[in-house]
Amino acid sequence: MARQLDYHTMWQIFARFRESEPEPKGELEHLNAFTLLVAVALSAQATDAGVNKATRTLFKIADTPEKMLALGEEGLTDYIKTIGLFRQKAKNVLKLSRILHEQYGGKVPSSRAALVTLPGVGRKTANVVLNMWFRHPAQAVDTHIFRVGNRTGIAAGKTVEVVERAIEDNVPVEFQLHAHHWLILHGRYICVARKPKCGACLIRDLCPYEEKTF
Repeated sequence: MARQLDYHTMWQIFARFRESEPEPKGELEHLNAFTLLVAVALSAQATDAGVNKATRTLFKIADTPEKMLALGEEGLTDYIKTIGLFRQKAKNVLKLSRILHEQYGGKVPSSRAALVTLPGVGRKTANVVLNMWFRHPAQAVDTHIFRVGNRTGIAAGKTVEVVERAIEDNVPVEFQLHAHHWLILHGRYICVARKPKCGACLIRDLCPYEEKTF
């Protein structure tokens, strides 16, 4: 685990990320806040590509909690059975849809405290929805961000919670909104787990990682 980087280095790193990709986007396809919430919930222990393949058809007929409830468990299962843990995920999606319908008028709440009370929605899922839909500078730490944060010193920490706080505390405020997307994409395509592509890395001269590959 690298030591936490200083402010000047952090600013340089995120300035480069911003110059390379000014408006980074999440890769989960969605139509509104509800379909985003469902997509993120379905993506646990699954790939974004796999979720997108299943939800493209699903969201055409069930883009609200009410329409999702009308499908029922077996109907929903037919659409998402290619996704890992699909049976439990189907139950959770229907439970959260009922709660949204009965308690929130069919709308997705914009507070983390409310979101994490929904079945199948943890802090990471809540943060993704807050960031991508409500444009709140929430930091959803996944395995990519955890690896990149510790390998580079951008956000050093032994737990997901510590890494999340390190991003919030140390990334300059003007980069907070897009920080987690830049880090996810960097980890997914460049700073990969087994053999990072350091030769193609736009921050390699600022990164203290000792086992660089070229």
